[in-house]
Formats: sequence, structure tokens, C-alpha cells
Amino acid sequence: MSDATTTDLYEVTMAMSYLQEGMTGPATFSLFARRMPAERGFLVAAGLESALDHLSGLLVGPDDVEAFASVLHRAPRDLAPLLGLTFTGDVRAVPEGRIVLAGEPLLEVTAPLPEAQLVETYVLNQLNHQTTVAAKGARCVLAADGHPVVDFSLRRTHGTQAGFQAARVGAMAGFAGTSNVAAATALGIPAVGTMAHSYVEAFPTEEDAFRAFARAHPGPVTLLVDTYDTEEGVRTAAHVLRELGPAVHAAGSAIRLDSGDLGALARRARFLLDDAGLPGVSITASGGLDEYAVEELVSSGAPIDTYAVGTRFGVSADAPYLDSAYKLVEYDGRPVMKLSSAKVTAPAPKQVFRGLGCTDVIGLTDERPPAGAEPLLETVMRDGRRTGPRATLGECRDRLAADLDALPPAARRIRGPVAPHPVVSERLRDLTARVRRRTEAHAGLVSSPSPSE
Repeated sequence: MSDATTTDLYEVTMAMSYLQEGMTGPATFSLFARRMPAERGFLVAAGLESALDHLSGLLVGPDDVEAFASVLHRAPRDLAPLLGLTFTGDVRAVPEGRIVLAGEPLLEVTAPLPEAQLVETYVLNQLNHQTTVAAKGARCVLAADGHPVVDFSLRRTHGTQAGFQAARVGAMAGFAGTSNVAAATALGIPAVGTMAHSYVEAFPTEEDAFRAFARAHPGPVTLLVDTYDTEEGVRTAAHVLRELGPAVHAAGSAIRLDSGDLGALARRARFLLDDAGLPGVSITASGGLDEYAVEELVSSGAPIDTYAVGTRFGVSADAPYLDSAYKLVEYDGRPVMKLSSAKVTAPAPKQVFRGLGCTDVIGLTDERPPAGAEPLLETVMRDGRRTGPRATLGECRDRLAADLDALPPAARRIRGPVAPHPVVSERLRDLTARVRRRTEAHAGLVSSPSPSE
């Protein structure tokens, strides 16, 4: 089986019905966040590259048809119209690393209806998770206020793919490194790591452990000092590092604090290291950190040089999901919309026009941008093929840094942020009103619309 089966069953049943009914006209689906998660002043577009990889490689093969048939309790020949289905459509999307807001399309797919429907689940899965974690990572970087942040999340993420993606979007957000070896080697992210408490416990003494680690890894080392007593651990680390000489302790060596009152322990550790003549040895903190804890430590003046974020970053613990949707907005040239309570959608393909300070306008694709505004969505796939090379992490990181600089301070706040609200253009408002009246009439909710509608 291929990734074509990584979909919800109803995508298959709908696609099959469309094919049987001859409904293969062009359909546009729009993917957007319905609302901002709590404590978020912005979102970060992410996950596009993995979604495009799926679309460009999609091919429903015989094994996939067998799988569909088995779960539907049908004969494979009944699902033969799906055999050989590929993605032949177009994709317009916000480039990875750009700031996005609730209600704005992150991505729009235009393709024959069965194709556009079948890919819904996979595309949502990729953009939901990565956009959520990318925003969390960006907030961690903002909270660190210039101090390096590194990713320690792999062991606590919800699966290894999620861990890989967390490392990637962390780097996009500005992280200085990751403990994830697979992500580091595949993506060119600096690999970082120290030792575990089990390593120290395996040796007769803490000093034996530190010396053995230094022998195994000549050059700068990072020593974990809180296995037993943190202050004694710092003293032991200072003793070993001083013996190793300036080539080690003045060239990037560090100690790591992983528990307790990190602010107070960092202050005591800094005093002990400086008193031992080791001002070049830095302090890394880890253990349950997120943007809230990092902001408190930074604002308190804690002498911590590097922050390692793990669980709470990798699963975006305070806002672990994105309430997003992938909705049909046009079929065969006819704008459509959903009217159900609390989930009304706007019709037609759209564009987001961004002015200064994230003053965004959501309009129709053929509208002229407001003065000084730029369109966010770009054509990234045409006729099932990418329109250009994949974006580098450096490009994504630069986009995000520029957008964060332009974001209003209230949206960048770690606690109690206020997200900007995009404005809907007059043309889109007018179209929405017309389509709503037409849809209500066709649904028997009101009298029929005039022929012009």
C-alpha cells in the first residue's frame, strides 16, 4: 500500500461517488484555521513541503484499491475507477515561515473534484501539526530574547515523524540545534546533546563519569551536574574542566541544569564557575521548559546561556491542536459555501493581501492589492508538479524573522497576546452575501433568488 491509503474513509467513498456520477470538474478547496488557539497572537505557516511531497507522489495502485475494497466490503473491481488516480491539480499556498492569522487560507487546492477530495486528510494532517508546533517554537525564541534555544523533544513527541517535524519547524523558528540525529543529518541542523543521569549513575562516582565522558569526547563537553547534589555537581564539573585546561573549558564547554529552581541554581552555578576561573563555561537549562518558563527566567536575569525545550514544545502542550478546516469554496466555476451554525465558510478562491504590521485583507484572487500590500499565497504546484525548488530552512527562517519583526508588539506577547484581525474585502463580502442568498433559496430556507444571483 502507498500513502494514498493514509486518508479518512469518507474521502474514498466521496471520491468514488464523484467518479460514478461523472463529477470531475475543477474544485477549489481552501484550508484555514477557524480560530486562534488560546494564548496565540499569530500562527506560522508550516507543513507545506511535506504536503507537496504527498501530492506530487500520489498514485492509487492495485494494493491501495484492494485496501479500499476490503474496508468497504466491496469487490476490488467495484472501485476500479480509483485505480491510477494521481494529483493533477494546482496548489496556491502561503510560503512556509510566513505569519498567518485565523480565517486566512494557508493553502488552496484546485483539481478535479475526486482528486481534491481524496487528499484532504493528508494535507490537513501535515499543515495542522507543523503550523501548531512552529508557532510554539517561534514563541520560545521570542521568550529567550536572543539566547539560543535547542530542541530536545523527540522522546516525548507523538511519534517519530512528529519528532522529525518538530525539529524542522524548530529550526525554522530560529532554534540553534536539535538532539534528533535523523533530523540533524537530513536537514543540516546542528546536532546538540549532553549526557543522561543514567550515564552518571553507571559510574562509581560523578567525577569518574565526567572524566570518562571527557576521554571519550576530546574537546568541549557539556556535563550534567544535577544527578545527586547540584552544587556539588558544579564543583566536580569545575574541577574536571579546570584540569582539562583552557583548550576545553574556554572553547565551548558547558554544564547542564535539568531540575529544581533553575534560576537560583544557575546563579549559584555561575558564581562557582567564575570563582573557579571558568568564566567561559556556559550554562544550559532544560527540564519542563516552554516559552512561559523561559520568559520568567530571562526576565529574572538568570545567568542561563542556552535553553533546551522538549515535551512542551514538541507537543505544543498549552495549545496542542489547530481548529482548521479544508472546505469546498468553488465547484465547476460556481462559488459555494457552508451555512451550518458556527461553521459558515466564505465562498470562492481567495488571496490574502498583507500591509504593514500584519494589516491583512482577505479578498478574491482577481482583486487588485490595496496600496502597499503584498499577496501572500503563491502558486507552488501546477498540473501536479512543483513550480520551483523546495524552500530551504534558511529561507523559511528569514521569512519568519521578518514577519515577527513586523508583527505588533501585542501579538508577540507571551502572556495575553492579542492577534490582529484580518479584514474581508468589499468584493468578497458582496459575493458571500449573494452566494448565501442563493444557497439558502436552493436549500428551501428562503424564497428563490433573482436570476442575476
